[in-house]
Amino acid sequence: MDVKVNGNISFWYADIGGVPGYRPALPGDRSADVCIVGGGFTGLWTSYYLKQANPSLNIVVVEKEFAGFGASGRNGGWLSGGFGWSREKYLKTSSRGAVVDMEAAMHGSVNEVIAVTEREGIDADVRRNDTLTVAVNQAQLGRIRQSYEYEKGWSVPDARISLIGREEMRKRIEIHNAEGALVHHDTARVQPAKLVRGLAAVVERLGVSIYEQTEVVRIEKGAVTTKRGTVRAPIIIRATEGFTAGIPGFERLWIPMNSAILMTEPLSEEQWSRIGWNGYELLGDATHGYCYAQRTREGRIAMGGRGVPYRYGSATDVRGQTQDQTIAQLYAILMRHLPQTKGLKMEHAWCGVLGVPRDWCTTVGLDRKNGIGWAGGYVGLGVSTSNLSGRTLADLILERDTPLTRLPWVNRSVREWEPEPFRWLGIHSMYQLYHMADRREAAGLQQTSRLATFANKITGR
Repeated sequence: MDVKVNGNISFWYADIGGVPGYRPALPGDRSADVCIVGGGFTGLWTSYYLKQANPSLNIVVVEKEFAGFGASGRNGGWLSGGFGWSREKYLKTSSRGAVVDMEAAMHGSVNEVIAVTEREGIDADVRRNDTLTVAVNQAQLGRIRQSYEYEKGWSVPDARISLIGREEMRKRIEIHNAEGALVHHDTARVQPAKLVRGLAAVVERLGVSIYEQTEVVRIEKGAVTTKRGTVRAPIIIRATEGFTAGIPGFERLWIPMNSAILMTEPLSEEQWSRIGWNGYELLGDATHGYCYAQRTREGRIAMGGRGVPYRYGSATDVRGQTQDQTIAQLYAILMRHLPQTKGLKMEHAWCGVLGVPRDWCTTVGLDRKNGIGWAGGYVGLGVSTSNLSGRTLADLILERDTPLTRLPWVNRSVREWEPEPFRWLGIHSMYQLYHMADRREAAGLQQTSRLATFANKITGR
């Protein structure tokens, strides 16, 4: 499959004039009240809410590349407020009410992000919509019905979730073989590079120092050591998400899972008339392998998925370049769901990494003994979750006892991933089983394949 551009960070940067230049690097040793490692959404949101609460704080952000280089500038643009983690795992160390509160807080992040963009004048192509998880066979249809009943059992209100049948789904988007969909309401589409670059500019105006081209080599109590100098601060926040494994001492904490996106050329009005998608809904499917898509501002389709899920030794990509195999897989997904797009040119493909903890559940916290805090392990839901992380970290840093600091993901400990080659074998085996399960279901299996259930069991998903 031919594609015009492979890598160069992401299409989202091409959309705003190209990859940005660098801010100055750390000019040497300095001190701060708070030092944040990582210039993506987590670090920037934390800076923003800290400055809102206490403008006098001296905050330093150090970033290896440029603000928004990682997943914050490469993701699928889903401001979903989604709760994609096991409620039961959080329940083991908390209460049912606290888990329900956490899900409500996650959902509330959608309105919070939009409110900040409006207040701060950040143009991020925000468009409110619904999220559709489409089923195209009977096994998938059964699975989304189970998901609906499961979420309703956790007190998710009618205003936030519903089921639609074949006809309603096809009125929204003419997906080939659609049987129905699970609908999550009150979500939004964003242009992620616009959002993260706009947020970086806002926190700079508030007085936060962002140093780029500044690689961190060690994090310890009271000090962040970089190749450009040392920042000494009583509070240090590790906001490195999918790149965490690259920091000495954190190699097995969160693995960097690969995800990739294929971007089409703009569609014509005639092509859109055959597809629909007039509500600009976020679109995913109920396969085990999973895909995610959006209709962009200028009428393109962004189709994303896992592709090659994990590189040996927690290696990461080179400036977003992805494998030909991944591009072919994404194109096949696009053709399977939207055969009306056959013949379209593929203009851009890229990939990035997202952080995955061993139990697949995100955490946020601050260790008062050493002053080191963290947030991440978003498992692909970072656009909205990072905002809640930033607000929670701000409260923890300022020693506020708030509803956010009492949520069950706060200061939650997770065991490390296995050493290589076991984690590579485990992750790749899981996705091979997922693909086998999807093929069996597509061939007519009426219920969820046991292969997928086994895959979840062996990896703790």
